[in-house]
Amino acid sequence: MYEKFLSEKVQTIRPSGIRKFFDLASQMEGVISLGVGEPDFDTPWHIREAAIYSIEEGRTHYTANQGLLELREEIVSYAKRRFNLDYDPNDNVIVTVGGSEAIDIAMRALVNPGDEVILMEPCYVAYTPSVELCGAKPVHIKLEHKDEFKLTPEKLEAAITPKSKDMLLNYPSNPTGGVMTKEDYEKLVPIIKKHELIVISDEIYAELTYDGEFCSLANFEEIKDQVIVINGFSKAFAMTGWRLGYTLANKEFTAAMNKIHQYIIMSAPTAAQYGAIEALHNGDIHVAEMKEAYESRRNFITKGFNRIGLPTHLPHGAFYIFPDIRSTGLTSDEFCEKLLAEEKVACVPGTAFGDAGEGFVRVSYAYSIEHIKEAIERIDHFMRNYR
Repeated sequence: MYEKFLSEKVQTIRPSGIRKFFDLASQMEGVISLGVGEPDFDTPWHIREAAIYSIEEGRTHYTANQGLLELREEIVSYAKRRFNLDYDPNDNVIVTVGGSEAIDIAMRALVNPGDEVILMEPCYVAYTPSVELCGAKPVHIKLEHKDEFKLTPEKLEAAITPKSKDMLLNYPSNPTGGVMTKEDYEKLVPIIKKHELIVISDEIYAELTYDGEFCSLANFEEIKDQVIVINGFSKAFAMTGWRLGYTLANKEFTAAMNKIHQYIIMSAPTAAQYGAIEALHNGDIHVAEMKEAYESRRNFITKGFNRIGLPTHLPHGAFYIFPDIRSTGLTSDEFCEKLLAEEKVACVPGTAFGDAGEGFVRVSYAYSIEHIKEAIERIDHFMRNYR
């Protein structure tokens, strides 16, 4: 009855494919889920304690729009210490309500209707809608399993047109676990510079980089001012429910994004900001411990899926594998629906992350080894009908 009052853009946006299977699984007994994209660890106690203490001390008012100066200083120090990035806490940082708000304000600050924004596929479910809600056109580059889902210079060059304005990258990648090394990025930098592309670089999984050092496009001085770095606290510090992220960008981009942030948010939650200060100041040991656990699980689950006939490359980041299910003859949706109905294992169809995800499923290893082992045994039983 009321659909006629809805925005045309909203009506054309597809509901999240992740939520669809999560909701189905939540209604069934005995389901083992490999679908949730958040750490299974609780936020370390000293971080929770810092937030609680801030409330007890009455620090419950709005902060500056850009966030507490102390937190912005810690963010800048952390970015330098961990990733060798140089930014100013006053001119280059905004504390946001999660990485999602950071992506939203970056997109709105940069994009005009009719602009083209280059996205990778498969990609995180929110990217395409964020472009469409700005009236821009998403241009998808299909990444391939044989390339370990890296962006190649040939694919990037082929996607650029006179209307190309921005590119949204996510490495380490959700859903594929793919990463880009310094050597990989070196091949892209001349193209980005030549075409004056602005890059929104979602680096929320930066700390969860295995088998090498994380590299950001912002590490390349010749294009640093063309890059907006998105990061946050949810994945590395197990702070998903705190909803806290940040942007790092040049002075002009930061001022533009902050104008939007002022009107739609005012400021990020104050207690969460005090918790984040503690996380950055004293949380390195917990990040290292969680990363070690994820790496062990990654090795276990990758070996298990390859053994049962669902080939997957060894992911070098994040906490997902993206196995190839094409040998079963099932679509991604059919595979996930049958697996859930017959073996009560929940994972996410690759098509939730774009059409390029067909033939794959996303599996999270943000679970205990025991949980993963039971899931693999059930999937192995399921696969006997397809071998």
